[in-house]
Amino acid sequence: MPPKPRQIKVEQRSALAAMQQLETRSDEELEREQKFKAAAQAILGARAAERYDAEAARAHFRRAIAAARPQERMQLRRMADASLALAERRPDDLKEAVTRLGQAPPSGRQLMMLRIMGLIAPPQNAPWYMKVRGILLVLAAMIVLIAVGFGIVKLVALPFGGAGTAGALLLGLLLIVIVLGVLVLLGRRRQAKARDAARSAQRVP
Repeated sequence: MPPKPRQIKVEQRSALAAMQQLETRSDEELEREQKFKAAAQAILGARAAERYDAEAARAHFRRAIAAARPQERMQLRRMADASLALAERRPDDLKEAVTRLGQAPPSGRQLMMLRIMGLIAPPQNAPWYMKVRGILLVLAAMIVLIAVGFGIVKLVALPFGGAGTAGALLLGLLLIVIVLGVLVLLGRRRQAKARDAARSAQRVP
């Protein structure tokens, strides 16, 4: 029979390794998980952070840390720091937290997108003026996009005799919708890849 400290170490390792096994379960199944409660709550916290729900992420990580062994709590706190930085759109803190986890930090493009997201859609606990600023930025971006679409349609229509203002506005708006649709599709694919990378980074070795 192995010594007692060795047995505790093996049990601890199996509990942490369970995170990868539990990732395929639904949120409801993770909520009911009791054997590896800390791992299940940490996964729920990471999923809430991916939805930019900082309050739910913080609550899940609190439960995870409370249910974890003392040896696991430091790593869970680091995971919580990374997840909350993502949920609260804090790119600099996210980069630092992921580095503390021993993983490669997000790319400059990913951090820039998170920074833009923080300007357009600040977290729920942000001051009111930041939320107003986000709305104004969205409106300004829409006006600029419509103007760009209008200008492109006008230029393209010049060799064919030009286009009326109303028609150019309509076609310009249609052009912008198509372009945004393509960008959203590409963005979702990149976001899925980034989410997979984030989950890999948050797995406890």
